Amino acid sequence: MISKKDRIFVAGHNGMVGSAIVKCLKKNKYKNIITVNKKKLNLTEFVKVKNFIKKKKPKIIIICAAKVGGIKINNEKPAEFYYENISIQNNLIHSAFLNNIRKIIFLGSSCIYPKYSKQPIQEEELLSGDLEPTNEAYAIAKIAGLKMCEFYNKQYEKTHNLDYRSLMPTNLFGYGDNYDLNDSHVIPALIRKIHEAKIKNKTLEVWGTGKAKRDFLFVDDLASVVEKLLRVSKKKFYLNGFKNKHLNIGSSQEISIKKLVTILSKIIGFKNKILFRKNMPDGTLRKLLNTKKLRKIINFKKTKLEIALELTYLDYLKNNS
Repeated sequence: MISKKDRIFVAGHNGMVGSAIVKCLKKNKYKNIITVNKKKLNLTEFVKVKNFIKKKKPKIIIICAAKVGGIKINNEKPAEFYYENISIQNNLIHSAFLNNIRKIIFLGSSCIYPKYSKQPIQEEELLSGDLEPTNEAYAIAKIAGLKMCEFYNKQYEKTHNLDYRSLMPTNLFGYGDNYDLNDSHVIPALIRKIHEAKIKNKTLEVWGTGKAKRDFLFVDDLASVVEKLLRVSKKKFYLNGFKNKHLNIGSSQEISIKKLVTILSKIIGFKNKILFRKNMPDGTLRKLLNTKKLRKIINFKKTKLEIALELTYLDYLKNNS
């Protein structure tokens, strides 16, 4: 079991996920949270990462650091998404092992699953079919990360007593999101587009048909799950069928992009015409995660989608408009 005095290194603390986790840890009275700015530590440089971890001696590492983006940027720069993500996670996981750090939480993504997975998607769907082509590079990198944790657990279980866990969250949104239309995800992109269309009194253009469905989770809810799982013993985790396996984190609900646009338009006060550009890609048509295994281990309350979207829009207005 961990103590709230244990040193916890949150890699990627300035990102949306990392900042939410740091905020949650502080709220729950964790005393020794280690962070570092990427200008001071480039996580793609192995020797520097290894030396940093050796110097700081964390007991736990939470890996949130990643190069992330939406369909457009993933499709345009697959080599960058693959190389940077592989490098970051390899360096952190292997450096942790070399420095005898026994506990890691590695955060991946639901895009690891095949494009035509059975819905809702169970953890066993991994590697059962072809990936969605528009974010294949990112998905393969994240699969490599969870497999790296799995392999290290398997090989060094008896000699090092490792507890490297991989969590695969669904589509996340919330405070501190990225609203750059070149590389943002669906909710922040829609918030910015709808807000700007309202201000400019223009028609709103949305990529795709609007029929695709997604499972969205407020980032503060993910942070709460991560904190709760930190306190779950390795024995309990393994007894529930997660020996060397990854775990889905989702809302257990799905919503169409068309309905999402309607809800956001109401929150933002947009009343003009909405045009769905059907010649542009929808991406995977359905991506709802099965979270039955997670709920066997912990109980958690999720924020109602409409409330979470309102809070996110207010954050956008505060920091981006």
